[in-house]
Amino acid sequence: MEVMEFFGQSAGKWRSRRSTHHLPFRRAETGASEIEVKTLAADSRRVVEICELHQVDPSLAAGGALVSWEGTMAWDKTDENHTDSTVMVLVPDRDNPRAGQLLREKGYAEIVPVAGRYLMDDADGLILLTEYETMSSQERFSFINPDLRMRTSAVKRFGGFSTASLCVETRIGSDLDVYSSKEVTPNK
Repeated sequence: MEVMEFFGQSAGKWRSRRSTHHLPFRRAETGASEIEVKTLAADSRRVVEICELHQVDPSLAAGGALVSWEGTMAWDKTDENHTDSTVMVLVPDRDNPRAGQLLREKGYAEIVPVAGRYLMDDADGLILLTEYETMSSQERFSFINPDLRMRTSAVKRFGGFSTASLCVETRIGSDLDVYSSKEVTPNK
């Protein structure tokens, strides 16, 4: 599978249930979110803008995605907000289209423009590797079937603070979407 094919399969609306493990504290926190993924053609205005932001030739881009989310976590404070969006652009390596640069207008772990790496593994899972100024993250997305996606992530902050997360994501409107309520509040 090519990476833009993976983005194409991810297009649509998803309901995500998350378990985040705060490793230093030996505690777990649940969360929920709704995610929308829209694919972007290689020549779309947003893809070209992100390439220019990162000083990458836009003609090298394979395409991208606009990802938006709205969610909650069990330990949220009243003023915490987990609603945002970002544009991700894929720039394949010349010798291997299953790996390359991942350009973002802003990251999830740190809200700044960031360039990382992507690669498709032997099981057609998408791995995203990102080094931020104060932390690093690794995410892996995989499809169980067209309407069920798994996401794992590990975030390591410099100084040792780390989290690991597991998300089960179901396509909204599919037979697997057992959480039909608009509410995205996690179970406590």
